[in-house]
Amino acid sequence: MTEVEANDGRTPVLDLGAFVGELTVEDDAASDDVSLEGLEQELQDCKTDDVVAMILSKGTKLRDYTKDVENNLRQIELDSIEDYIKESDNLVSLHDQIHDCDTILAQMEKLLSGFQAEIGSISSDIKVLQEKSMDMGLKLKNRKEAESKLAKFVEDIIVPPRMIDVIVDGEVNEEYMRTLEILSKKLKFVETDTMVKTSKALNDVQPELEKLRQKAVSKVFDFVVQKLNALRKPKTNVQILQQSVLLKYKYVILFLKEHGKEVYLEVRSAYIDTMNKVLSTKIRAYIQALEKLQLDIATSSDLIGIDTRSTSLFLRGREPLKNRSAVFALGERINILKEIDESALIPHIAEASSKKYPYEVLFRSLHKLLMDTAASEYLFCDEFFGEQSMFYDIFAGPFSVVDEHLNTILPNCFDAIGLMLMIRIIYQHQLIMSRRRIPCLDSYLDKVNISLWPRFKMVFDMHLNSLRNANVRTLWEDDVHPHYVMRRYAEFTASLIQLNVDYGDGQLELNLERLRMAVDDLLVKLAKLFQKPKLQTVFLINNYDMTIAVLKEAGPEGGKIQMHFEELLKSNTTIYVEELLVEHFSDLIKFVKTRASEDPSSSSERPITVTEVEPIVKDFASRWKAAIELMHNDVITSFSNFLCGMEILRAALTQLLLYYTRLSDCMKRIAGGSALNKDLVSISSIMYEIRKYSRTF
Repeated sequence: MTEVEANDGRTPVLDLGAFVGELTVEDDAASDDVSLEGLEQELQDCKTDDVVAMILSKGTKLRDYTKDVENNLRQIELDSIEDYIKESDNLVSLHDQIHDCDTILAQMEKLLSGFQAEIGSISSDIKVLQEKSMDMGLKLKNRKEAESKLAKFVEDIIVPPRMIDVIVDGEVNEEYMRTLEILSKKLKFVETDTMVKTSKALNDVQPELEKLRQKAVSKVFDFVVQKLNALRKPKTNVQILQQSVLLKYKYVILFLKEHGKEVYLEVRSAYIDTMNKVLSTKIRAYIQALEKLQLDIATSSDLIGIDTRSTSLFLRGREPLKNRSAVFALGERINILKEIDESALIPHIAEASSKKYPYEVLFRSLHKLLMDTAASEYLFCDEFFGEQSMFYDIFAGPFSVVDEHLNTILPNCFDAIGLMLMIRIIYQHQLIMSRRRIPCLDSYLDKVNISLWPRFKMVFDMHLNSLRNANVRTLWEDDVHPHYVMRRYAEFTASLIQLNVDYGDGQLELNLERLRMAVDDLLVKLAKLFQKPKLQTVFLINNYDMTIAVLKEAGPEGGKIQMHFEELLKSNTTIYVEELLVEHFSDLIKFVKTRASEDPSSSSERPITVTEVEPIVKDFASRWKAAIELMHNDVITSFSNFLCGMEILRAALTQLLLYYTRLSDCMKRIAGGSALNKDLVSISSIMYEIRKYSRTF
């Protein structure tokens, strides 16, 4: 332990210089080459080295420690040499083994080198083979494509013997149509493919294909003409023949259109001509059969304002009397609009039952048949020929037949109700065709509609003019019950209103208003021919009440016309009530209206006295019940409608009660009026009588 350690007694600090001692640098020639740069840094690093620290801690000098290390190394070297000598035999054996291994490895190296050379050669061969394979694959692909195109070319251009046999000798059937499709493809191939134009095979094949085309066109034409001739046979169901036979062979028409245009046009023309004649004949025959079923409803003399007594009995012998009401009343005829899409009439069945029908029934049946036939033909033309336009050429004949029929019927039709029903039928048929999305009858139905409206307007104006120009003296009858002219008007108006419910035709409403004004004027003229005003009023009330009842029976759609007659009925009822009361209680009513409102206590020139009132009171008390009974009998005999009469009687009795109440009130204000109380009829007694007559309805 150094003195520093002994003195301080602190943790020893390694002093590298004390252990190393003084370093003497020998003057050596080599010392000039030694550089001490960085030595200080190395020494500082050695302070932290564990081995150096351990050496220094033992107090051994480095030089001594170095010698010890060298001695140890020499000893280890000597030991190693001895060990080597001991193991010399093994080392020799090991050397021999290594030499053998080198020999084997050299052989293997030679072998692997040979393998490497061979693999390099094989890789080169594989690369060559790969290139050859790719070249062969490309050639194969090109050859396959060439083969495919050539095969397709050969297939498209070659004419198989079987195809020739079928086209030339075969019957037109499904196999024939399949063969036609093949022939069509070959003909299109020859005509359109540019490669064929330069092919030598074209010279051999084209003449044969042309012969086959001509043969096919000829055979197909004969076949189609044969089928068209079948359409001309009597009692042939055209639609069934079209759907079950012709449509199966629609490809032959396409073949003709593509490869035999002239023949196709000839077939098309033949079909149009055939169907035009067939359908025209069938529709004409149907119309002739329907005409036998027609029930004549109206003649030119069946007008609202025409006197029934002036019409000849011979003109009315054509149909039963029960059908005459249909001239003005709609009745069950409206059911035709509910049966709009029912099947058409079968004439011979209807004729066998001896039934007759109004013309609108026949009209619907005719147009139902026309509509179904047209729809079927339109769709067939589109599917079989691929042409919708040819329909109009086909139906030019049927349309002409129907037009001819209508031009004969309409000028002689004076049935306004029937004409309006036909207008509504046409409208419903237009809706049906619209739902079917088939426009082929649009223009025809519009034309029929346009022809019906002017005829309806003309017949309507005839009814209107019959009212305006009516001979009042001839029409007048000494009878206060509803006039037959007014009943005709009510039924006629109710019918047209009912037929306008779902259509809201403003022009029709305007015409009905004109008709209403005319009948109002005529009715007033007829009423004025009665001598007594009371009879005039009764006549008007009966007619107004009947008109309102008829309008209500037709439905709640009377509208302004019904309201107009209700107002007239109300005003005339008020007039009648006054006339009826004046007839039985004139003095009472005159006094109440002229004197009852005066004040007896006022300084009037002629005040109301008991003497003035007494006769009135006693007269009423003596005969009021009898008078009410007479009023009741008068109402019962005057008014056709019992309920209306009872309403009028109740209104009259109520008004009488009001008059008598005012008289009673007046008497209370008269001096000495109480003396007449014993002659007054109590209000309760009058009320009892009113209730008694009210119970009758």
